[in-house]
Amino acid sequence: MKKDKIVIVGAGLCGSLLALRLAQRGHEVSVYESRPDLRKVDISAGRSINLALSDRGFKALRLARVDEKARELCIPMYGRLMHDIEGNTFASSYSGREGEYINSISRQDLNALLLDEAEKHENVSLHFNSKCTHIDIENTIAHFKSYETEEEFAVNATIIFGTDGAGSVLRKSYYLERKFLFSYSQEYLTHGYKELEIPANAEGMHQISKEHLHIWPRGKYMLIALPNLDGSFTVTLFLSYEEGTYNFKNLTTEEAVTEFFETQFPDALALIPSIKDEFFNNPTGALGTVKCSPWMYQNKTLLMGDAAHAIVPFYGQGMNASFEDVAIFDTILDEFEGDWEIVFKKYQERRKKDTDAIADLAVDNYYEMRDHVANPLFKQKRKIEMDLEKNFPKDYYSKYSLVTFNEDIGYNEALEKGRAQDKALLNLIADKEVFTSENMTIEELQIILEKVKEQTNEILQEDKIAGLS
Repeated sequence: MKKDKIVIVGAGLCGSLLALRLAQRGHEVSVYESRPDLRKVDISAGRSINLALSDRGFKALRLARVDEKARELCIPMYGRLMHDIEGNTFASSYSGREGEYINSISRQDLNALLLDEAEKHENVSLHFNSKCTHIDIENTIAHFKSYETEEEFAVNATIIFGTDGAGSVLRKSYYLERKFLFSYSQEYLTHGYKELEIPANAEGMHQISKEHLHIWPRGKYMLIALPNLDGSFTVTLFLSYEEGTYNFKNLTTEEAVTEFFETQFPDALALIPSIKDEFFNNPTGALGTVKCSPWMYQNKTLLMGDAAHAIVPFYGQGMNASFEDVAIFDTILDEFEGDWEIVFKKYQERRKKDTDAIADLAVDNYYEMRDHVANPLFKQKRKIEMDLEKNFPKDYYSKYSLVTFNEDIGYNEALEKGRAQDKALLNLIADKEVFTSENMTIEELQIILEKVKEQTNEILQEDKIAGLS
């Protein structure tokens, strides 16, 4: 095999997994990261410190033979636990099938694992504190500045991968160098986020159930909480910047923050002893979606992960989608390795529609989590879906299950089928053609299943005729 010199800009989750997998295939890989080595320095401030790892992510980790080590870092979450404003809770499983769950995992621990595994290969070199300033895409030269020495230096490469996140320097080089027609959009929600913490109790244990993803839905804002291995929970507040009675712009005093949490999240407030310090000291982050095209320039450079398709976090698929990028890319290397131009083209052809789809689904799920989970119609729909999945586990998958627990179908197919199913089921409930009951028979559920399938197929056909799919 010709030893191409591969440079990866960005040593985050996507970049470190890509480096590991390319090294396993025998490539020479150099990885450059602007931040310090996270295995030596805590750099999590302001970023989500735990993430949801699900089936698509594990499929990619299995490919790189690190899935079992990653599983040791996980806390299984078997469903959502909703908290209402009076402090009452109700549980909602992710599906009606047995054994389906998602996992809370530390971003830093998982990233460290992937870096450790990549560094075991002699054909991988890792370079930290090296900020990429710009990339000459025509000549595949990456320019860097060392934070340690202040030295500026350039690296010549055969191939450059940009896995440097939503603020990608490679993507910026695409539109600044104007070598080709490049489409780019970045859209922000009107809401931002702020991270807080529920600490472990005196015995180092979790104060609330660690087997659930906790959600405090309040219509225009919400809290979520994911468990950590040390007994704490990472709590994230999603709130408008300027709209509504409560927003980040007007929560500027201790009194205002205290009133907000006492009236809207009293049970959560009781678990967060340092709410004032955390609220004012932790940064407010933006929530945005990045879409762009093309991801490649000739046979020389390629965007991957958040650099190509950053999404909002409300389907828990950002990391999983980036890991799936690596898995899809690997399958294309199996077919066309040695011809980078064909590899890059085929990769974008197969992947673009799916990453656009998960971006749209993530925005949809924000409104569903925030507004709909406590809605009576939504509860009826979920009850029927859970019954169908439990009794017909191979015949019915909700939209959430299609995305989260079906790693062998693309996000776009999951979006199209899932939306059609949702529409069909909601129509049937609204028209009183189906109903929920605690004692539904298999025969009654079979009738509902057939009605949902029939209406779903009709909707999919109508969408196809209308050019919507």
